[in-house]
Amino acid sequence: MPRMIISVDGVVIGQVALAKERTTLGRRAYNDIVIDNLAVSGEHAVLHMSGGEVEIEDLNSTNGTYVNALAIQKQALKDNDVVEVGGCRIHFRARSNLAVSASSVRTASAEFLSGNMPLSSAPTESGALVELGVPVLRVLSGANEGQDVALQKVVTTIGKPGVAVAVVTRRRTGYVAAGVEGRVMLNGQQLGAEAVALQEHDVLELGGATRMQFVRI
Repeated sequence: MPRMIISVDGVVIGQVALAKERTTLGRRAYNDIVIDNLAVSGEHAVLHMSGGEVEIEDLNSTNGTYVNALAIQKQALKDNDVVEVGGCRIHFRARSNLAVSASSVRTASAEFLSGNMPLSSAPTESGALVELGVPVLRVLSGANEGQDVALQKVVTTIGKPGVAVAVVTRRRTGYVAAGVEGRVMLNGQQLGAEAVALQEHDVLELGGATRMQFVRI
């Protein structure tokens, strides 16, 4: 059975067996494979399977679908091809010993891609990612002042589309932040699309109204 091995920033976060003729991929919750990232369209791409062959088709997504670093509209996948959507890399394996039923594909993919996995199971160069306390973004000012945003997902999107949006990503060595849209500041400095490592007590500011501090509790 073909499968897709899903990773973000080099960290494998799950694998999904392709047990259906049509498997959808996108940001919205009704997709078979859900990727919670603003760089991914609501309905981004679809995988067609017929006679053991798999073809991927871009659904006119905003940021495109790439196979082996080349933008595609529709393309048959070969073993070891790498599909890229947003900041997510998906390795295609033509054969798999992974046994799951068609009804379990959606559940499995949603669980892996929403980041609902123990932090200790995220691999690193030396083994599991060791967490010293639970990492959160503590809201210092704004509508949700005093609340904590738990960084449970591999990629956590914060902010308000159309105003200011940032993403915080869990990597092997820690957490990084990057600006996606609008005015995003880190410790008073403009934060762009290039990811910057977060240190404890760093402060993110979104649109000049919301301030959040990276802490471990």
